[in-house]
Amino acid sequence: MLDSPQDLGFRPVQNADPKKLTQEQIAQYNEKGFVQPFDIFSTSEINQIRSYIDGLMNDMGPDGAYGINCYQARLSGLWDIATDARILDHVEDLIGPDILCWATAILSKKPHDPKAVPWHQDASFWSLSPARTVTVWLAIDDADEANSAMRFIPGTHNQGAMKVQQTGDEAVFHKETANAEALGEPFSNTLKAGQISMHADMLVHGSLANKSDRRRCGFTLRYCPSEVQITDEAWANGVEAILCRGEAGSWKTHPRPENNDITKTSSPHVVGNN
Repeated sequence: MLDSPQDLGFRPVQNADPKKLTQEQIAQYNEKGFVQPFDIFSTSEINQIRSYIDGLMNDMGPDGAYGINCYQARLSGLWDIATDARILDHVEDLIGPDILCWATAILSKKPHDPKAVPWHQDASFWSLSPARTVTVWLAIDDADEANSAMRFIPGTHNQGAMKVQQTGDEAVFHKETANAEALGEPFSNTLKAGQISMHADMLVHGSLANKSDRRRCGFTLRYCPSEVQITDEAWANGVEAILCRGEAGSWKTHPRPENNDITKTSSPHVVGNN
């Protein structure tokens, strides 16, 4: 645990020998706070993953769209996605060889889902320091402007914690970045199923209501290097990190679970998905 103030500053990536990203892509991440798209899973693979995730949501019932948070250490199927070398090779280029996945979430918007995800900065809600988490957004379905793809406000990742304000009843959660409309033109994170994007933990992002006839489902994975530390002991009790690559440092990690039936495990104490 850290006694010093939480560090929410952005540290530009310096990588002279990346595995997957080009120097131009690393420069974009440093400048804009995100980079995309990257082809990860083939059509047959993402079809299998979609069937698996659909099964999890069906087993969870009404809470399946927004309630499958942080099961990466409890379900072998999610563990295997989180530790896939093709994803990790991209993440390593941004955070280095020691990689922990400390949270995941299945985020599914049904056709005509009226709920918006308001503009927000993830790391300002978390008890982690320094702010070095990279979020991978894996498209389970095709995502575009029509079915409410996630949106980024480029360059907002290196401006520190911004003021927040209350949201209305139409939002998924109750706080949002204040005056976000003045921060710049949003970028729509258009992805084909099986592709990923990666964005910095202080980047302002959100999504609109899904007014289309198509579902928009994604799987988010939060990765950080082992230098990151948890700053609040109570918050730490809800984190079930898995070591994906390298050394864990001071983190407590969990082995690959044998279970892959969500009905046979209790819900984790959820952190990190707002």
